[in-house]
Amino acid sequence: MTVGPWTIQRMNNIPRSHTRHPLVACRWLVMAWLLLASGPALPADSRAAYVTHVTLSAPNTYSELQHQLLEQAPGIHHFRQTGPFKVSTRKGRQILLSANERVRADLYLAAPAEKAPLVIFLHGHDSTKEAHARQAIHVASWGIHAVAVQLSKTGPWDAHGRTLARIVRLIQRSPGVIDSRIDVNRIILAGHSFGAYAVAVAMAQGAPVAGGILLDPALFGEATNFLQKISKPVMVLGADETLSPIRYRDYFYHYIPGTVAEVSVKGATHEDAQYPSQTSLLNAGVDPDVTEELQITFVSGITATAISLSANRGLDYAWAGFRELINSGQLFDAKKK
Repeated sequence: MTVGPWTIQRMNNIPRSHTRHPLVACRWLVMAWLLLASGPALPADSRAAYVTHVTLSAPNTYSELQHQLLEQAPGIHHFRQTGPFKVSTRKGRQILLSANERVRADLYLAAPAEKAPLVIFLHGHDSTKEAHARQAIHVASWGIHAVAVQLSKTGPWDAHGRTLARIVRLIQRSPGVIDSRIDVNRIILAGHSFGAYAVAVAMAQGAPVAGGILLDPALFGEATNFLQKISKPVMVLGADETLSPIRYRDYFYHYIPGTVAEVSVKGATHEDAQYPSQTSLLNAGVDPDVTEELQITFVSGITATAISLSANRGLDYAWAGFRELINSGQLFDAKKK
């Protein structure tokens, strides 16, 4: 379905179906679920294996929740379950960047009245904002507001990065364009595939953000000069490259000079970094190349990283929480600088 980020490194314009690893092709498990439900519940047969380690005493605000989490041992499994807060959804909003420029967005707002951080999600090539709806709902249930924006499905991705930077600056000046409860000093960007590259461009342009989360990122062209200008912390959450080789993914860790951490999710495909996947949105909820358990691993990693970046502008909390899955082999190729 998609060309570009799914092509094997240095083999441009070859459809993903022609480069898919045979282990992916033989995956027979078909996942079907009710799309865009109220929140991403853990599959019943997986609950016993992923019992949350955290004990929460009914927090009323994000600050209370953050304090409770930081007082306990970090762990990514905390965030596999839906968080303690209700989420309100506002779809189809228009963000007015100029008299003639509007960006469509879906808002996922956490219930507490106190100001809280914001995560802005950007889709990848040939995809839509809806492919990150459950990720956004999940993050908001943990007290962090979320916005999924819709830009052109095909780029240009450098321009998308500049647009993303303008969106951040607009929200910082006027948080009410999203919600008055946005903490403008704790905005985080998250992007998938070429959308992750656009996040890197926005950060290189000096977008006033606390950090970035790159979901199985793919480099657009060979524009490494953007990566070298990034000074804020970046987390790379990658798929299993033995199953889904992604063009120049290693460049993000190599060329970003500041704080960068990277892990790969064992057995995950490129689409597992979406939730739901774009294929499932187009195919009545069915995508044979994703596994909901792995999609939840990605979303729990996103949540842990967002909390880490909003708490101390760093990755230490998230990285410590990933250790249990690194030790078990569920996360691998872990590195941090």
